[in-house]
Amino acid sequence: MKSGRLVNPRDETELDGLAQLAHAFREQLMACLEECAQGRRGLFSAYEHLGLENDDQAWPEAARLRELALALQGIFAQREERNALCDEFLDLCSIHGESNPGERKLARSFLDRIEKGHVGTATQEERKRW
Repeated sequence: MKSGRLVNPRDETELDGLAQLAHAFREQLMACLEECAQGRRGLFSAYEHLGLENDDQAWPEAARLRELALALQGIFAQREERNALCDEFLDLCSIHGESNPGERKLARSFLDRIEKGHVGTATQEERKRW
């Protein structure tokens, strides 16, 4: 019993499974971020998006990580919950354009935020409105 209410054993099993998926996502994300910070490209967007479709440059682990993040985000949303790590990773995956800081820099910055425990907090202070 938690918080004075009965918990269905099936619900607890689902929670355990979700926690395991979230943990596996975090472990894979950290490994990919480390590799990206060392210069490997394709973590935050598919190489096809970058116009480079060479099989030598494909990064299947990164593609699976993006798919897992989307799936986890959907599962958490169904439970009316959020996973800040998934959300922030997917936000970073949506950055495209000439003014983006580049994957290596994004990876380093994201690793730093994770290590400092700042994931899920604002990345910049809100600007004061006039």
